[in-house]
Amino acid sequence: MFDAWGMSFRKVFTAAILQFLGRGLVNTLYIAAASIALSFIFGTILALMRSRKLGVFTWLATIYVEAIRNIPLTLFVIGMRFMTKLPPLESGIAAMTVFTSAVVAEIVRGGLNSVSKGQWEAAYSQGFSTVGAMAKVIVPQALRRIRSPLIAQFVTTIKDTSFCAAVGTYELSFTSKIVASHRTIVTAQDILLVYLLVALAYYLVNLTFSTIARRTRDSDAKGVVR
Repeated sequence: MFDAWGMSFRKVFTAAILQFLGRGLVNTLYIAAASIALSFIFGTILALMRSRKLGVFTWLATIYVEAIRNIPLTLFVIGMRFMTKLPPLESGIAAMTVFTSAVVAEIVRGGLNSVSKGQWEAAYSQGFSTVGAMAKVIVPQALRRIRSPLIAQFVTTIKDTSFCAAVGTYELSFTSKIVASHRTIVTAQDILLVYLLVALAYYLVNLTFSTIARRTRDSDAKGVVR
């Protein structure tokens, strides 16, 4: 038994396989980072549109957020890949951005709504306009309160990139399938070891960001208590 696992270990833990899976992990992080950065921009715009009474713009933002959040991410991944001319990697980023923007919009809106009305009154008393009060007083306070949820959403986005494997995007899940189907990977132990290695990579990356999110939340909580 140990001989079989030892042989599987030697077949899986080769420089070529580790390098190939490493490229998949880099693509996974790239898709997630690009998606969360773009989603923060678009999500903030959507949140501001929903938080303020802007007539048709508020109505459109509400429809977008509610509709997108109730449609499976897989449909966006498939749609962006086969209904656009974008390459697999870019189509994955586009699909993730469309979906994640709706989620981030709710996180940002929650942060904006958590700022008390007294802050608005204080800003107005200092001569700020509505836009100035939002930019100089409300948004900075809201951003401090949503740091932890945003980092947590980044962890979710990293895991959600695995949906891009359905359309041939070379992220970590897809590269692991290629490795598992290689002619040298033949036994159950070989395949299990491949997926255990991939699971460990996801775990370590997500644990890192989850720890950052938890420490950020604890730090923010201590700041509120003080």
